[in-house]
Amino acid sequence: MACGSGTPPTPRGAENVAVNRYLWAASLDVLSFLPVQSADPFTGVITTGFGTPPGSGRAYRATVQVTDPAMDARSLNLSLLTRNGPVAVETQRAVEDAILARARQLRIADGAL
Repeated sequence: MACGSGTPPTPRGAENVAVNRYLWAASLDVLSFLPVQSADPFTGVITTGFGTPPGSGRAYRATVQVTDPAMDARSLNLSLLTRNGPVAVETQRAVEDAILARARQLRIADGAL
């Protein structure tokens, strides 16, 4: 039991995981060129450091939040930055689309459709 609380602590892993596993895995896969600083599947937040994609000279960093168990574009929040600030809307949209496409591939490969 926790000191003075009267209730036993919740073991790690017993919390309710409320994120879509395909969006989570696809985010890690698509952004694999970025060093992961933290990844918490319980809150759905992935934070990366700066990294350079293959064939590019520009460094990026990302924060991803998967907010819902539904496999839906609204369940994915992406913040993508360069060392000079936010990326162009087109770049952000292209990365979001890549994550969503990879999530669909993973879901189909899993036989979930």
